[in-house]
Amino acid sequence: MNDHNLSVRVTYDAATDAAYIYLDGETWSGGVADTVPVDPLVARGMINLDFDREDRLVGIEVLAASRRLPRSFLEPHAGSD
Repeated sequence: MNDHNLSVRVTYDAATDAAYIYLDGETWSGGVADTVPVDPLVARGMINLDFDREDRLVGIEVLAASRRLPRSFLEPHAGSD
């Protein structure tokens, strides 16, 4: 097992019940090149995977987030959006 110091940030919009998980900030310089929806039946909800131009996973959008993610992901933290 490798230990990595990754930068992960989660934002949550309670009005739409949508969360976005930003993975490793350094890959965001080129933005999102492709969004792949995950089959809602397989994921038991709507989840979209965002990839950069080098086909690296850079973010995950979770709809109906309050039912899919731990509460700690959705609570505001100092310094977060």
